[in-house]
Amino acid sequence: MRIMAVDYGDAHTGVALSDPTGFLAGTTTTIHSRKTEVVLEELSKLVQEYQVEELVMGFPKNMDGTEGPRAELYRAFAEQLSQATGLTPILWDERRTTVDAHRILFDAGKNAKKRKKTVDAVAASLILENYLDFKRLQSH
Repeated sequence: MRIMAVDYGDAHTGVALSDPTGFLAGTTTTIHSRKTEVVLEELSKLVQEYQVEELVMGFPKNMDGTEGPRAELYRAFAEQLSQATGLTPILWDERRTTVDAHRILFDAGKNAKKRKKTVDAVAASLILENYLDFKRLQSH
């Protein structure tokens, strides 16, 4: 069962796909577009190409757990994504994932320009890994 995680952003949307078993994070990519319809089309293609059965989408929350001003925008995008793919995205708390992704890339020696190009894919990987860990814990 392949799972796809999405780190939706204004200009870049990170995508991470699990392996076919749904246990390991695998492929990552970034969709570089500010146009919602382009992002939805690219995500739909990936869902079909990889036969994705479950979608997880990073959801912005404030550090105190309340929903921030971007939450409504993300809910609306999740609804559009559901209509485009036929899968209802699970909204996953993404607090600190982008911060952690920047730190990982910085520690790997990537400069700011290189980090900007890949940080969303790394953030999507972190969302996916956290979700897969959660699912493993639930199954015990």
